[in-house]
Amino acid sequence: MADKESWKKEEEEEEEDYDESTFITQKDAVLFAIDVSKTMLTDPPPSNDKKAEKDSPTLAAIKCAYQIMQQRIISSPKDMMGVLLFGTEQSKFQDEDASSRGGIQYPHCYLLSDLNIPDIEDVKTLKGIVENEEGAREILEPTREPVSMSNMLFCANQIFTTRAPNFGSRRLFIITDKDDPHAADKNMRNQAQVRAKDLYDLGVIIELFPISHPDHEFDRSKFYDDIIYRDAAEGSDLALPPTAFKSQGGGGISLLSTLISDINSKQVAKRSLFSHMPFEIGPSLKITVKGYNLLQKQAPARNCFIWAGGETLQIAQGETKKFSGGDVAREVQKVEIKKAYKFGGTNVMFNPEEQKELKNFGPPVLRIIGFKPRSMLKIQDSVKKSTFIYPSEEDYVGSTRVFAALWKKLVKSKIMGVAWFIARSNASPALVAILPSEERFDDSRVQVIPAGLWLYPLPFADDIREPGPVPKPLIASEELTTSTRKIVQQLQLPGGIYDPSKYPNPSLQWHYKIIQAMALEDEIPTVQEDKTMPKFRQIDKRAGEYINEWGKILDEEARASQKSRYGGIDGTDLKRGSDDDDGPPKKKIKVEKNEGTLADMSVDDLKNAVERGTLKKFTLADLRDWLKTKGLSSSGKKQDLIDRIEQWVEDH
Repeated sequence: MADKESWKKEEEEEEEDYDESTFITQKDAVLFAIDVSKTMLTDPPPSNDKKAEKDSPTLAAIKCAYQIMQQRIISSPKDMMGVLLFGTEQSKFQDEDASSRGGIQYPHCYLLSDLNIPDIEDVKTLKGIVENEEGAREILEPTREPVSMSNMLFCANQIFTTRAPNFGSRRLFIITDKDDPHAADKNMRNQAQVRAKDLYDLGVIIELFPISHPDHEFDRSKFYDDIIYRDAAEGSDLALPPTAFKSQGGGGISLLSTLISDINSKQVAKRSLFSHMPFEIGPSLKITVKGYNLLQKQAPARNCFIWAGGETLQIAQGETKKFSGGDVAREVQKVEIKKAYKFGGTNVMFNPEEQKELKNFGPPVLRIIGFKPRSMLKIQDSVKKSTFIYPSEEDYVGSTRVFAALWKKLVKSKIMGVAWFIARSNASPALVAILPSEERFDDSRVQVIPAGLWLYPLPFADDIREPGPVPKPLIASEELTTSTRKIVQQLQLPGGIYDPSKYPNPSLQWHYKIIQAMALEDEIPTVQEDKTMPKFRQIDKRAGEYINEWGKILDEEARASQKSRYGGIDGTDLKRGSDDDDGPPKKKIKVEKNEGTLADMSVDDLKNAVERGTLKKFTLADLRDWLKTKGLSSSGKKQDLIDRIEQWVEDH
């Protein structure tokens, strides 16, 4: 018989199966196709700029794949990744199915790392090329013959078919600087289009990362517009612009960092929190939308357990069993467990069907019940994070146009929709505000906020509480405000904008770095890099004088405020108390002196302390240190530690 608390705990465990972060753990397969040609292997011109590119585009792409593989081996251990070089003099790929008939090789395609779950050897292979470019000259030697893009695409097709046939997300990342590889051969161009269509039918998405040189800007319309198939939604008013071209040259953003940033944003396909959600805008007017969790707190996640007792690290397979209490432990089967509510001192039991019916509020739906001015929404109405929704044409053709019309009306009239929202089956219903967002870009034309609609959860009446009495605030003087303004002006960030993407979470990165070192059998790092630490020297150099002046003014005003409030001559010995406290003075509580440390106390002293009950005055650290010196367990709460010490005193 399970009580209400255990039932609640199991309900929470069931809810974890639908947690919004679980969509990140779906399997993904990514294959890098890196062009190896003379122009791609040409190093950039020398430059004195610290941010100038120092690697050739090919080497930068391999370094990018190396760093992405290091990330994925930790953050997504079940995903697949591979690296294919095309345009090489050597060829390395053997079709296993064709080995009986002599084997069919793909000329000028070199499979540097097969599409598989990355392991230590794959990372070491890429690391060897990154750290020893001279030693990899033989592999990176470009061919003198024309490269067939259809041959490369067919090779990628075979890799995805044999290595990841059942993966829902499969992507081919092409990194090249040739915008028209078959300008003089129409037949080769048509063959490449056929192979690209085969990949599209297979469910493989092709992503292009074009490389532009200072004397030539990449033009995707010459060849790749016929190779890369776009989403039908890109014809709508909410479509995203194409990816900006990469650049190579003496100044500007590093090609490597740009590639890593772009690939990180595209390496995993967007996976919806819910799909095929009916969106009822009005009577007999229904469209389909998908929901995405774009704002997610990133924290160390436990994907699996690792057994480190053998020669190599292995993923441990967990198994959970439930046992009954009592003198004889017996495994409890699932059919023996019953759930109940305590009502009126009696356990009211429910069968599984009745439990599901209790939590059933209807099928998943998003239904508009009205519209309100956006000004009615208060900042304190935020109770949970919002969900981003986007139209889908899968169930209702024309959903994108209706969605865009609703979005435009909400933006133009500055209103919001109020809707009844059930996210999934057996989920609790909620009232949400439907808020539009206009597309925003940063200075480098990278999208910051997409255009679409957000579901903003609204609080119920029980969630709103009236605040208590607010004390009268202390207003700073004009002199203190002016002094503060000087400090802020001296400590302005470049451009006056804080970019959180430039400041990674130090504890999270340290966690990944330790796990990465263990997985790759590298030396465990000892120094943690923390980019969030203030630059104290620069702060002192730029605003140290103003900070000292501000501190003096603040101290003088604080003393004056205390003097006017409590009375007295100066602020060092002012009597603090309430102005309306007219009652008799409170008695002072006599505090006994601490009896030294536990380590200095004899057995007789300990017995006296036990009798007087003064062990609770010692800190938790003192109690644990004393127990460790006696070889006793130091785990548990403070009262548990005191009980162990009292038992030891009784035994001695």
